[in-house]
Amino acid sequence: MVGMSDTSLFRSARTGADGDEMFAADGTLRPTYRALHDALAGLGLEEFRSRSESLARSYLDQGVTFDYAGEERPFPIDAIPRVIDADEWARVSSGVSQRVRALEAFLDDLYCDRSAIADGVIPEELVTSSTYVVDAVRGYRPANGVRIHVSGIDLVRDGDGGFRVLEDNVRTPSGVSYVLSNRRAMAQGFPELFADRPVRRVGEYPGRLLAALQAAAPDTAGEEATVVVLTPGRYNSAYFEHSLVARTMGVDLVEASDLVERGDRIYMRTTAGLRRVDVIYKRTDDDFLDPEVFRPDSMLGVPGLVRSVLAGNVVVANAIGNGIADDKLTYTYVPDLIRYYLSEEPILPNVDTWRLEEPDSLVEVLDRLEELVVKPVDGSGGKGIVIGPSATHEELDALRRRLRADPRGWIAQPVVQLSTIPTLVEEGPEPRHVDLRPFALNSGDDVWVLPGGLTRVALPRGEMIVNSSRGGGSKDTWVLAAGRPGAAASGLADQDEEGIEDPTDDTRDQFDDPREEHGEERGVEPDPVTSAIPIIEADDEEEDRHDAQ
Repeated sequence: MVGMSDTSLFRSARTGADGDEMFAADGTLRPTYRALHDALAGLGLEEFRSRSESLARSYLDQGVTFDYAGEERPFPIDAIPRVIDADEWARVSSGVSQRVRALEAFLDDLYCDRSAIADGVIPEELVTSSTYVVDAVRGYRPANGVRIHVSGIDLVRDGDGGFRVLEDNVRTPSGVSYVLSNRRAMAQGFPELFADRPVRRVGEYPGRLLAALQAAAPDTAGEEATVVVLTPGRYNSAYFEHSLVARTMGVDLVEASDLVERGDRIYMRTTAGLRRVDVIYKRTDDDFLDPEVFRPDSMLGVPGLVRSVLAGNVVVANAIGNGIADDKLTYTYVPDLIRYYLSEEPILPNVDTWRLEEPDSLVEVLDRLEELVVKPVDGSGGKGIVIGPSATHEELDALRRRLRADPRGWIAQPVVQLSTIPTLVEEGPEPRHVDLRPFALNSGDDVWVLPGGLTRVALPRGEMIVNSSRGGGSKDTWVLAAGRPGAAASGLADQDEEGIEDPTDDTRDQFDDPREEHGEERGVEPDPVTSAIPIIEADDEEEDRHDAQ
């Protein structure tokens, strides 16, 4: 541990409590944070607060927003970054990659062979009782075998300081736009913080995402694959992310009305007629994707999309039917799935979890309900979670009734004391609880983990749920490069194969251009939103008229 003198900036952050990532319990500074702490402390509270407020205003001006209780708000960013050293990140990255590979094998097995059920690794009831299994895609294998093109694996630190997996997100994981925006904002607002700290870059994410999606395309006979991002529309709470991801990849952002099925193929309407689509990066739930298979009243889907997928003419990323891997009951079996499919021990352990469908576990949880956290297996965004120690007697009684009526629908976990990081509040920096969502991309040849990910922070004092839907914010997450102190300051950043952040380099665009490494000329970037243009080829218009009759 490293001693430190008292400063006005961090006085309220040194609480002497366990679990803080910047300060040890005795108030001394942890080595990983020493350089960052000293740089921030040198600014002083007023300067730091002033720049933090400018950061918040820039987010409002740029439209970096999210939906909170039906209101569009700027996404809160805290200007004290989270720092993870190279050795710890290597373990996190390996553990996330391992988990994605195991879940890929599980989904392929589930929809094709079901050997894990036959071998007793998972019970058949796990599958038959899940509402996420899509029978329509049983037997389907994507062109390059990838179903989880993008994943977000939520991690928390346990009482010993190590990372554990809290849940898996392999349907439509969100939040990467804030990772990219946070880094850009921090590099512009606090460039001196990067001066002698070799922070790994995050700007290559859009290029790697595009490459992974193009690698998933069906055979295009030598033509470049056409990739689009499918959004439910501008009123969706994550629309900012949909637009940013499409723009930084240089592809079209489309709504369902922009797409049409013809002969088991999907086309995009353009002013020049129909253009074939090869890969659809969907940002909507399966239930709304195709009214022929799912909800017939959906206006957010494309009729015939599933037929086109099964015909092998278009790929949907992430794959239809991935929801069973997000099921929190499936989560409890992932360590066993890693051993079964990969013949490896899990690198990142789960949080201890009770399966309430097991009678003995249900009895124990009902007896200890006021001590535990209880979660719906199909919940997201912190919805439905009951934290026993902070719940009222009435809430616990109602929960007991729900658990007895539907034990399959719930899991229980001990209260995990999330680690804290100093976070700017009204009085100055104070400890606030955080989690971490690393993002991984699977190209079929490799699982690449974005160095850092989204650190979410619970802004109200004592709050344990970090989701933005509960008023949470985020921090820039710094992963330090291995063995390269002073790399950015020495001018070696561009030569570092790990990719070191250099805010003084104004020759780079907002994010890395995915075409540069392929030597492609930069053309006119497409409009981020393709309007629903009614002009299509005459034969297609006649076919539309015939189908409607």
